[in-house]
Formats: sequence, C-alpha cells, structure tokens
Amino acid sequence: MGNDILTLNGEPITTRHIVNIARHGQKVKLSKNCIENLRSTRKLLDQKVAGQLPYYGINTGFGALGKISIGHDSLHSLQQNLIRSHAAGVGQNLSREVVRSVMAVLSASLCRGHSGVKAETILVLLELLNHDLTPSIPETGSVGASGDLAALSHIALSVIGEGTLSDRDGKILPSHKAMQRVGIVPVVLEAKEGLALINGTHLMAGRGALLVEDFQTVFTASLFATAMSIDACRTTPNSLDPRIHRLRRNNGQIKVAERILTYLHGSQIARSHQGDDPRVQDPYSFRCCPAVLGAAWEAFGYFRTAITNELGAVTDNPLLFEENSDLEILSGGNFHGMPIAIPLDVLAISIAHLAGITERRVFHMLSGIDPEARLPTFMTPQAGLQSGLMIVQYTAAACCNEIIGLANPASVANLSTSAGMEDYNSFGPRSAAKATRCLDLAKSVVSIELLCASNGIEHHRPLRSSQSIENGLSILRTKVTPLVEDRSPSNDIAEIEKLISEDSFQLHPLS
Repeated sequence: MGNDILTLNGEPITTRHIVNIARHGQKVKLSKNCIENLRSTRKLLDQKVAGQLPYYGINTGFGALGKISIGHDSLHSLQQNLIRSHAAGVGQNLSREVVRSVMAVLSASLCRGHSGVKAETILVLLELLNHDLTPSIPETGSVGASGDLAALSHIALSVIGEGTLSDRDGKILPSHKAMQRVGIVPVVLEAKEGLALINGTHLMAGRGALLVEDFQTVFTASLFATAMSIDACRTTPNSLDPRIHRLRRNNGQIKVAERILTYLHGSQIARSHQGDDPRVQDPYSFRCCPAVLGAAWEAFGYFRTAITNELGAVTDNPLLFEENSDLEILSGGNFHGMPIAIPLDVLAISIAHLAGITERRVFHMLSGIDPEARLPTFMTPQAGLQSGLMIVQYTAAACCNEIIGLANPASVANLSTSAGMEDYNSFGPRSAAKATRCLDLAKSVVSIELLCASNGIEHHRPLRSSQSIENGLSILRTKVTPLVEDRSPSNDIAEIEKLISEDSFQLHPLS
C-alpha cells in the first residue's frame, strides 16, 4: 500500500481498501468534485427544509414518532438528541480495526451525495481516521434494520464531540479533548445529518469486508493443509483427477481439486505407494474434500458479491435525488440488512464445513486406525510414556462444537422494534459477529492440521513431499520445531495461526 492516500469520489470502494484503512492506517480524503456535489445537494436540502412540508427524519420524529412534526428552531436539537438517545450499545467495545472499517464504509457511502450531509461532516470522520482516533463502540445493540443504529450512534457521538475516543496507544479520552489535541472541530449537526450518520448498514458491511479478505486467507491455508495431510496419511491423490470433477459441473469443486493436486505435484511420498497400496478408497474427509470445500468456496462467492455490492451502496433513509435543480426526497428501506445478513449466515455455515472436514482429517491422522498411513498413534515419540499430539484433536473438536452453535443463522428469527413500525429486522450484526468468531476458530483448526501433518510428513523420511509442501514445511519449521518429546502444543498452534494471518506461506487465493 505504501503511503498512498485513498481519495473518496463516490465510486465503490473495495475490501482491500477497507483492510488498508482498518489495519494499515491508510489515510483518506474527499475529492474536490465530491465536495462540490455534497455542497450542492446540501443547499437544495436546506431550501426544502425552509418550507412547510414534512419530511421523515428531517423535520419529524423518528420511527414510531415519525408523525410528529418538529419546528424549524428545534431541528439542530432533533439531530443531536437522536444521536444521544440511540447510542445505547452494551458489552465489550468493538476492536479498533472493526471500528475503522465501519467509519470507512460510512464515509464512502455518505460521500455519494444521496444522504444530505455536509462535506464538513464527512471530513471530520476522515480526520478521526487519519489521526488514528477511534470511537468507543459497544458491540451489541443493532438489530440490523433502520441501519446499525446503536453502533453508528456511538461513532456519531464522537463526531459531535461527545462520547469517547481511543488514541493509537489505546488511551481512552473524552472525544472533545482528544479532538482538541489534534485540532479537529466537532460538527454541529444540521437537519437530516444525524439520521444520515446512523441509518445505514455500515457495521455489517465493514465487518463483512474484513471477513472477505480473511476467509480467503484461511481457506487457501486449508487447501494447503489438506494437501499436506494427504501425503502425511499416504492417501491417494487420484481422487483429485480433474476428469472426476468436470463431470460434477461445480466450479468450486473443480478449482479446489486442481489447487490441491497442484500442491502435491512431484511428491515422492505419493508415488511411493501407488502400486502396492491395499486400500481401495480413502475416508470422505480426504476423498470428498473437493466437493465439500468447493461448495464452501461457491457459497463464499455469494457472500463476496453481496459485500462488494454493499461497498458501492447508499443505505440511508430517506434518500435525496437531485433532478433539474430540484431535490426529491424518497423514503425506502435501503437500511435493511437482510441482503448481507443472509450471506453472512451462509458464510458461517461454509466455515463450519471447512473446520469440520479439517477436524476429521486430524482425527484420522492421529488415531492410528489406518496401518497403511504408517504413522504412530497421536504422533507420540514414546507411546504411553508420552501422549504426543493426542489433545490437539480434542481442541479441534471443541472449536468445531462452538462453530456448530455459531453457524445457526441469526437472520431467520425476527423481533419487532420501535412500537411495531420496524416490524421485521435482519439481525445482521449478530451474523457478522458470529461469522467472525467462526473464522477465528476455523483458523485454529487449520493450524492444528498443519501442526499434525508437518510431523506426519517427517515420519516418512527420507521420502519427500512436493516442492510446494516442502517449502511450506520449511517456513513452518522457522516457528515450530519437530515434536521429539511432549510439550505444550498451544504456542505451536498460535505461531502457525500467525503464519496463516500474515500469509507467510505465500499462498494465492483461488480466483
């Protein structure tokens, strides 16, 4: 990324943009053209507000109070009170990277000119990002319709100089003091601005953007771990033959089989048992991995498309449309989170299968039930006296059990809010939180497979695996030494997780 500054101009942003802003501190600015368009729309909105007609959330109350008209002299207070009353989140604060991702998505959406905010309001959001000042947002409170109200209200509190901000060292300060230190002037909200700041799907979309990038990393590592396990257990790569998978006509399955076969190309271990192996077929966790992981990849594609669309969207309400030097104000439901809540739930289900089939291979590898694998039970150096890697399979099973619970969709249950006006909600923020936790757990399971498979491959020396696998094994061995006597595996698993997160194996995601 370097020191490039991302210029928001109303065009869609990408998941890579979100990662660079959220995790790598990329700075952001508004284009001059964008500022001019925002000011033009704002001028027209002010003219509308000066009239006598009621417009929802602009000169009326909110939700079930939307029929109550508000006098012109109280419009500033209306917006300020909206932010204060709606900042009702509870629980632990969201991480710095999640909050920054939300702020980035929010800023990009507002700058498209259909929300009616002043350019100066967006510029304050960007100044907070660029000075690494992060609003404190409790995780729980949004039902994922009418926007992520509670979470976004905590961001908006900081924009108006209230609430709290944490600096880059994690020190929490009152917002007005933190802003004063770096010369940021809090915003005085005009009509519509408070509602525009909180009435979108930006929490769901921000977390979803990070998940797009992270899933690809973990998924690719899982394909590599699968290839390592195939060699470690001396199972056959013949089930990866492309002729088999072309007949299924599932693109994900074809790609998965092709990638795993590529990782295994040139393996001496695979060739060593081609002619005299008495096994006719391998367990499903090996033989059917293209079908299972291919289905997961196809489902991820659905999720990725939904998030990509959302990163170019405007999810506010009401929306402003400039037509022939006039402004039309239309109420709709773009704030509803269901278009990404369902894909987030689907992603969690995909992750459950990724982790589940991985754990099954770990079980097989450590169980000693297949004599043709030629592996010691639990990879133990001295059976009985030492337990080897026995308990890492328990850990993988515990991770999978938690994932099973988390994969129950959040979006399928409904609870009504706002005295029945908001009578069907998405609960997408819970879908996002659960999918994030699922992926963290799945990364641990994949790391356990890599730990076990690396020891398994070394049991077959002097035979060597493919060049790709041997290169990956060498990278792993820079952090995790071979198992020669019992030790706590926890640190080893954590080190492999870091290698996956940092893309140290230099694996390229599927296209």
